[in-house]
Amino acid sequence: QVQLVESGGGLVQTGDSLRLSCAASGRTFSSYAMGWFRQAPGKEREFVAGISRSGDSTTYADSVKGRFTLSRDNAKNTVYLQMNSLKPEDTAVYYCAATFLTLATTRGSYNYWGQGTQVTVSS
Repeated sequence: QVQLVESGGGLVQTGDSLRLSCAASGRTFSSYAMGWFRQAPGKEREFVAGISRSGDSTTYADSVKGRFTLSRDNAKNTVYLQMNSLKPEDTAVYYCAATFLTLATTRGSYNYWGQGTQVTVSS
């Protein structure tokens, strides 16, 4: 089992950057592929980005491709979501998640979830 704690959210303006972090407990962090999802008020939770166990493969939602970068440091049990050129439509609660699968993009594929961190982008 793994516990996930997100941090780094906040209130920013359009065009600004933020870096979200997700710290994982346990000794088997490198056994999990990781992902980020987000959920805006009144909307379904949607996939944002995913990264493989080693970090050599990543995948992104079309809406964030070219603006967000996902990376991981297995020595620190942490994944990072660098978010650049933020837009008001990026406003949401961002969730970190872990999966036993190689790389996943669907919510149901993830086994463990963090509590989320709020990102608000003002226009």
